[in-house]
Amino acid sequence: MNLFQVRKGQFVYFNNELHRVYAVKPVYKLSIHLMRLRDLSQHLCSAKEIERYQPKEHDSFIFNYKKYTLSKKVAEVGDYILITNPDPDYLDHYSLNEIEIVASVDRQGVITNHSNGIKHSEYLLMVPGRHEESKPIEYKDPQLGQTLDDDQSNLQDELSIAIGDIYRKTDNQLETMVIATQGTTIFLGAGFQLPQEVLLDPSKWEFQYNLLDIPEADDL
Repeated sequence: MNLFQVRKGQFVYFNNELHRVYAVKPVYKLSIHLMRLRDLSQHLCSAKEIERYQPKEHDSFIFNYKKYTLSKKVAEVGDYILITNPDPDYLDHYSLNEIEIVASVDRQGVITNHSNGIKHSEYLLMVPGRHEESKPIEYKDPQLGQTLDDDQSNLQDELSIAIGDIYRKTDNQLETMVIATQGTTIFLGAGFQLPQEVLLDPSKWEFQYNLLDIPEADDL
């Protein structure tokens, strides 16, 4: 893909696996910031390394170690939804392919755990499990992908956080750097000490860049 075609929220394949674009920062060589859906880990790449995919009804994929199948059924309280046709008003804050939890339901739509009002026409319901006749989409080429199951112990991934990574706290815009790691515990400047899964949750922290990721003249 060309960089100008990449938009926040798009589902894309990178290294054969399904990701969501959560940021595009053109001034850096690795300008595309991705979240891998199966484990919520964050990754960097260039636009030429990804291929877009448009999710649709009956697609199934792994999100945070669990399998789901997309459906046009109306959501109920506690369900996950994938926002595929966003049309927010000025009070709402959501974008393409965000995944949120339903807090309440009425005839017009749902209110999510992030206090967003979303019409029933804007989302697909994420039904737990791999349903009959569903199309698995977590791998672009399933033959190249490894066999996964719902047991989290078989789905642990390598630590994708490196010393020198800069993260921004989403609720107050604070930026801080990874200064050390010990197992799955991450030590940040300003005295933060967090579990790996918290830092890799894009609703709480957003990866910005690594100190070694310096923009080059050809990429400006």
